Amino acid sequence: MLEHGGRLRQAVVEYGIAEADWVDLSTGIAPWPFPIPDIPTRAWARLPENEDGLEEAARGYYGFEQVLPVPGSQAAIQTLPRLRRSGRVGVLSPCYAEHAEGWRQAGHLVREINEEEVEHFIDSLDVLVVVNPNNPTGRLLPAERLLAWNARLNCRGGWLVVDEAFMDNTPQASLARHGTQPGLIVLRSFGKFFGLAGVRLGFVLGEARLLRALADLIGPWAVSGPTRRLGQECLLDQAAQQAQITRCALASERLAQCLRRYDLAPQGGCALFQSVSCEQAEQLQAFLARRGILVRLFKQDSRLRFGLPAGESDWARFEAALSEYREQTP
Repeated sequence: MLEHGGRLRQAVVEYGIAEADWVDLSTGIAPWPFPIPDIPTRAWARLPENEDGLEEAARGYYGFEQVLPVPGSQAAIQTLPRLRRSGRVGVLSPCYAEHAEGWRQAGHLVREINEEEVEHFIDSLDVLVVVNPNNPTGRLLPAERLLAWNARLNCRGGWLVVDEAFMDNTPQASLARHGTQPGLIVLRSFGKFFGLAGVRLGFVLGEARLLRALADLIGPWAVSGPTRRLGQECLLDQAAQQAQITRCALASERLAQCLRRYDLAPQGGCALFQSVSCEQAEQLQAFLARRGILVRLFKQDSRLRFGLPAGESDWARFEAALSEYREQTP
């Protein structure tokens, strides 16, 4: 399996620090989970059914008519490649590594490309995969550019797959507002923005025919009844959503300013994380871990991704560790 953030128990073993004593900044998950609503016994006792209110809530939240709930967007990332014959797939990189892995595992020829290379390769691709905003760089591509790429792919029967896992904080930039576009598939995560990654819920937006094929491949009862009820409640709570958007924006800007104070100016980021590239990335990651602060290291480009601290005590520990590191580093 590929390495991901949030592997706190592995860090507990490696560094000998109790789980309760860690500040976990290794994920891009909002550290303020939405409250869990009362879930009726019926949701636990019966098999889940479609159109119980979750799909309707998702249509309203995303502003998109065709939605498919899935057990986390990861399920769609692994299943979508099986809906096409082997072909040529471009993955705009660096990005969430499971995308390239999923297409390779399904027998496709995968080329990881950067943004400047898209124009050169796009007319030879069957599928282009883009994470927007990007993880881990935070780069947000304009909708107009993505729609133009989709048009070029679709004229040859190709797909543009856009993973919008970090889009909830900037809904105005989502491709969902442009409506159904042939060949366009949008993936949305639930757990990151709502701070409830453990429930394993996501949504796929796209053409009805494709969603039916994907649902058949994933199989029945993919999203549990309690998860469906919880998701519906969160998607309908507009006041809590706006409060979360505001809280994340303020914390992300505070995080960026904090990093700058210690000569770690972010090269990118979004409302749920900040991204820093530096030669000492591996050294700094280990230094923080020894003090019970977990951040995500991307060795391939010497990058650290910093998630949002949850409260003032976490901020204080983080700043103290950065200050100590800066004092010890010439």
